[in-house]
Amino acid sequence: MGNRSSFFVRNWKLLLNIVTVLALVGVVYAIRHQIVDTFHNLHRVNLWFIASMVPIQILNYHAQTKVYQGLFQVVGNKLRYWPVYRVALELNFVNHVFPSGGVSGISYFGVRLRRGDITGARATLVQTMKLALMFISFELLLVAGLLFLAAEGRINNLVILIASSVTTFMFLGTLAAVYIVRSERRITNTFKILTLFINTLIRSVFPRKHETINMGRVERVVQEFHDNYKVLERNYKQLQGPFWWAFVINLTEVAAIYVVYLAFGEWVNLGAVILAYAVANFAGLVSVLPGGVGIYEALMTGVLAASGVSAALSLPVTVMYRVINTIIQVPPGYYLYHRTLHNMDTEDDVQLEPQPKPPETHER
Repeated sequence: MGNRSSFFVRNWKLLLNIVTVLALVGVVYAIRHQIVDTFHNLHRVNLWFIASMVPIQILNYHAQTKVYQGLFQVVGNKLRYWPVYRVALELNFVNHVFPSGGVSGISYFGVRLRRGDITGARATLVQTMKLALMFISFELLLVAGLLFLAAEGRINNLVILIASSVTTFMFLGTLAAVYIVRSERRITNTFKILTLFINTLIRSVFPRKHETINMGRVERVVQEFHDNYKVLERNYKQLQGPFWWAFVINLTEVAAIYVVYLAFGEWVNLGAVILAYAVANFAGLVSVLPGGVGIYEALMTGVLAASGVSAALSLPVTVMYRVINTIIQVPPGYYLYHRTLHNMDTEDDVQLEPQPKPPETHER
């Protein structure tokens, strides 16, 4: 057992690279039919609109970088632009090839930014707050989408049900998360229950492992997580900038889908695309396949059909968007991720040391 453990310790980078490559091969295999369909449909599209997806995605990553910079600055870390932009690309790759509802990305983000006084708990809080801001800011897009649908008389009972369900889920989920995090007792009890459940689950498979996740360490991390949240809460006015950049992230995601419709020569209702995007992205929370392959396309096509866009149009558009988006984002993300693994223990690693903290503002 000891030799086996030492082997994993010595060769963890190699093993992680192998797992990553296998996951990447799995992504290509999962979308192989979509890739073929995309090539078959290329003759139907305006390639200039397809090419416009590149600057849209560049703006998307710029917005993500500004969100991270803004949130870290509130808790006392002023980070340089390009290293954070690079991390955003790596994070997208990790979330794309390791389907885990975003958990893999949060874990990677915590390890990747553990420099200076940026602890894992602080990085996790920033990533969690980014997701919360994206949820909240998407409500604005959803309202705009319903107005677009209403303007063309595309509102029906099914559309109202879908929109209200998405809105309720986002609102209650955000409210519940804030309710738990605001109280030190509630967040500690929540994580204790989760830790106990995970340890029990692991012990049922590996009886010799009594405590895989140390409860004492969890309590220390949760305490730090809560303390950093209180700093964000005290300086809530500084969250305005990250909020609007989170809105830009959502806007560019929808725009990337819409330009593919334009490439097919179709001016569909923007509200239908917004609503379909919201529903389809929940597929990533439940799908065991990379990027929610299969579920994403089905949900997107179904919601668009309910909103008046024919499946004969929405299915090839969705497939092409998914393939082109993967081609644009995954290769640079993989390259930077691979370089990070290679340089992790050397001086060539990307330096994200925080700069001196500006004077902290407190409520009187």
